[in-house]
Amino acid sequence: MAKQRTDDLVQLINSLSRAEKRHFRLFVRRNQSSDDILFLRLFDFLEKYNQYNEELILKKLPEIKKRQLSNLKAHLYKQLLTSLRLLSKQENEDIQIRESIDYARVLYNKGLYLQSLSVLDKARQKALQLNFNALVIEILDFEKHIESQYITRSIEGRAEELALQVDQTTLGIARNNKYSNLALKLYGLYLKLGYVRNEKDYSYVKHFFKANLPDITFQKLDFIGQLHYCAAYCWYNHIVQDFRMSYKYARMWVSLFEAAPEMKYVHTTLYLKGLHNLLNALYNALDYPRFAETLKMLEAAREDDRLLRTINNEGLYNLFWYIHAINKHYLEGTFSEGLKLVPAINELIDSNPYYWDDHRIMLFYYKIASLYFGSDDFGQAIHYLNLIINPKNPDYRGDIQAFARILNLIAHFELGNEILVEYQIKSVYRFLSKVEDLQAVQKEIFKFLRRVPNIRAEALPKEFSALRRKLLPYQDDPFEKRPFLYLDIISWLESKIEGRPIQDIVREKFLHSKVKREGKSDVL
Repeated sequence: MAKQRTDDLVQLINSLSRAEKRHFRLFVRRNQSSDDILFLRLFDFLEKYNQYNEELILKKLPEIKKRQLSNLKAHLYKQLLTSLRLLSKQENEDIQIRESIDYARVLYNKGLYLQSLSVLDKARQKALQLNFNALVIEILDFEKHIESQYITRSIEGRAEELALQVDQTTLGIARNNKYSNLALKLYGLYLKLGYVRNEKDYSYVKHFFKANLPDITFQKLDFIGQLHYCAAYCWYNHIVQDFRMSYKYARMWVSLFEAAPEMKYVHTTLYLKGLHNLLNALYNALDYPRFAETLKMLEAAREDDRLLRTINNEGLYNLFWYIHAINKHYLEGTFSEGLKLVPAINELIDSNPYYWDDHRIMLFYYKIASLYFGSDDFGQAIHYLNLIINPKNPDYRGDIQAFARILNLIAHFELGNEILVEYQIKSVYRFLSKVEDLQAVQKEIFKFLRRVPNIRAEALPKEFSALRRKLLPYQDDPFEKRPFLYLDIISWLESKIEGRPIQDIVREKFLHSKVKREGKSDVL
């Protein structure tokens, strides 16, 4: 067994829950004694040691010969998957449908054609109900195969019916794929680009979206197609920073599940992603009341055992919940309170039970750094920013890497590391110029930091006020407002001007806006 497959086996065993391990042992012992099952002994060893050590295996399990190991590992891996499939059957409707297709194949092979068609008919109805269109096509293809042999003597009427269903389902799949492909391409674009930075970026994204946008209306799509439609428009409007429109399509996305509640349990990942995108739009639009209300919807999912019954769904939920729990502290100006989340997040990152990728981990590092920065703990902020600035994979989110460098400069300035700031400014400037990420806001910040060593301490408040006046107009500029999504530079400047913690400034603004909102219309 190749090294990669060996690593996969160990990783699979380490991912098993106590219930899954118990089920596996019962599964393999159902027909024979465990003393006779060599692959079960190998399983017990790998579970105990959490790693593959061939020399130790041969020493601890002398009944296993070296020449047997490769086949034993392959067989163990297959048996584990078979056991997990049986255990997961009740939680996954698509597995049940595939099992019905297998049963139909067995009946067909025995010549019990009508029984086979009966099983397939029930499976097809269930697949249609749950929008598993690929399975519908597979079932229809099998039904056509049986009917084409004139076995059931009903070919005349059934031929037209089956052909029509195949055509309709194939058309539906084609329509859905066009929007799902567009949504996926936009997501990939976002990972590389982040938000649009200038007119050039905007024109490129707009042209890309229009060139790939299918000429299919929302009403002509089925449930899954409508979800992908909403996802595509959400990503487009998110990238171009049109958060009102992003909210509109994210709200449509979640409404589809509210109109068909059972679909939450069939397509759980899409439901959770819908809530995540809705929360993102509300956060970026600074619509706190709706954000808090939607966050409660996400939190309610934790209490629903049917929603979080798989590790994948649990991992996705925790990813989204921690992101928006931190965002809530940003909006409220309770940065120090938000630091209570950091130990749990770090534990998840270190153990990584949900296999979060580098991009998601980098996003958490930036959010944690911002919490520390907002709490005036600039040393810890720098620690997390350095994890972004020196990444294992430098290809993700150039925007976050750019702003991590800017925030790092400001944190060093706060610590009085003026020489280091002066040295790093040139390096950061070159980096931003290279990735074409140098905007007016960054230029003004650089100008200020360069002049800091020559500014007398008593003149600093005046200089901070001047920088604030220069930056305020950029908040409403469609291409210059992007930096304010990553760093509340205005609140930082106001904290320096007034000699108060950043946290107090942001909290005061939040409470003021809360009073102002009472009796007035919503932001969106």
